[in-house]
Amino acid sequence: MKLETIVHDIPPLYDAESRVLLLGSLPSPASREAHFFYGHPRNRFWPVLAAVLGEKTPETIEEKREMCHRHHIALWDTIAKCDIAGASDTSIRNAEPNDIGRLLRESKIERIFATGGKSGELYRKLIQPKTHVPITVLPSTSPANAAWTFERLVEAYRVIL
Repeated sequence: MKLETIVHDIPPLYDAESRVLLLGSLPSPASREAHFFYGHPRNRFWPVLAAVLGEKTPETIEEKREMCHRHHIALWDTIAKCDIAGASDTSIRNAEPNDIGRLLRESKIERIFATGGKSGELYRKLIQPKTHVPITVLPSTSPANAAWTFERLVEAYRVIL
């Protein structure tokens, strides 16, 4: 698969009351098509987050936004622009970071979590030297991460509470 340059165009989901930030690496092709985070129908992010929060799994983008706002959770991605093959995080090259510092200044975010290893790696390399806010890496909810059962993911994600 050949690399293509992708520019992140999904705005961050946050407000002034956001306290926790969950960072992916870059929206997948399905998420870019849906123009919202974790848009692949087999990605387990939304069912896992709902289980952790004690809510029913949101179906619409509006329901997903409302659930995040109710629980003061912000969503965005580490990367603003990069070269990538499909949805393969391991293929990412020439990554340029999103302005996470702006979210920190405009909210009450105190804790940051990566929803996968590549996001955490790039945050530590490109963003943490500027923000000085550490990141905790959580397992990916991607269907490609089949080693992690739904139950194990829910248990791992409870740390965001």
